Amino acid sequence: MSALNLSNAHLSVAEAAGPVALTLRVEVVDDVVFDVDVSLDISAAEGGAPVLHAQLAAAGWDVSWLPRGHYEIHALAPRLALAPGRYWFDVALWHRLAGTTTKAGQLRLEASVTAGAAGALEFSWQLRSLPGTPALEQLSWRAGPQGWFFKHFDHAARTTASYLLGDSPLLRGRILDVGCGDGITDLGIALRWQPQELVGIDPFRGYERLPQVLAQTALAGLALPPCLRFLDASANAIPFADDHFDVVVSWGSLEHIVGGYAQALREIRRVLRPGGLLMAHPGLFYSDIGNHLGEFRFAREEPYVHLKRPREWLREQVLQGDLTRIDRCGDDATPQQYWQWFTELNPITVAGFERELRELGFEPWRVALRTHERVEYTPQLQGHSFVDLAVGELYVSAWNRK
Repeated sequence: MSALNLSNAHLSVAEAAGPVALTLRVEVVDDVVFDVDVSLDISAAEGGAPVLHAQLAAAGWDVSWLPRGHYEIHALAPRLALAPGRYWFDVALWHRLAGTTTKAGQLRLEASVTAGAAGALEFSWQLRSLPGTPALEQLSWRAGPQGWFFKHFDHAARTTASYLLGDSPLLRGRILDVGCGDGITDLGIALRWQPQELVGIDPFRGYERLPQVLAQTALAGLALPPCLRFLDASANAIPFADDHFDVVVSWGSLEHIVGGYAQALREIRRVLRPGGLLMAHPGLFYSDIGNHLGEFRFAREEPYVHLKRPREWLREQVLQGDLTRIDRCGDDATPQQYWQWFTELNPITVAGFERELRELGFEPWRVALRTHERVEYTPQLQGHSFVDLAVGELYVSAWNRK
């Protein structure tokens, strides 16, 4: 059985200059499906000349995922702009399965036009949940980009696997996540790309909260995929044999390895097979967001405050606890923990990280830099380079050449 299907369709075409309305009923059969899209192709029945191509995604609907249930999709063109004649309306339903765009269903509807009109035929689209199905507003991609679940289940998973790793076939093999945290990103990757094995390691065992996190979403009751498991293990001593993994990812973890991450990089290289892929997103200490204290008022009010102020002053401000907490799916740290994490941060820079990767035999494949809009140099910042201050985020994928 298909993961989702077109269960019903209705087409309304005005005889004169007027609206064209298409209504589709979609049933999601699996627990969850990803990157859902609908295409509509209009062609002349006589001769088959194409008239128009329209898509739900092209209209701004990034349907990252839908849980099991029933949905209705509407496509409406307020003004009919077709010459008299008979037309085919070909509808196709799409989703991504194991990283590959897949057609889940298709149908052909016929309509006749007796009086045409000039002008463009442009469709607007709407998607809604039917009764008994979670409302779209409950889904991370619809609720807004600031949510913790969205940032990890949607954004981090897609950025890692598609944007940086190019939907590589290696994602169907064995994957290791070094410093997996709560495991939300790993779940997103495991469900979307269905690898042979995905192991998340983290000595802080935040992944034990993952069922609790899921219970608060539209995926409540979802069983973790059998390919996904988590281990209490350190990146400095990864408990796997040489060349075991096809892909290793590290999202926001290398900066948190106490005492430095040089050994962790050597371990990553050891367990990653020749020709395997590494994706790393390390925190950059000298950027404006590099202190990881963005929830504290003093850090929001003074750019690069951690490079300007004495450590004792910073400690006092943090321990006062004047912060506005972001959504972390219920995981609220204490001011004391924030201060500990700040003092443990590794001072990673773009140039230094590139040099370390190359020295280990990693060959860069894709790199993305996100910069701050502008750096206001003060006397305290004069000793820091343009690049270290201006680059807020670094994303890199690299081949393991060993």
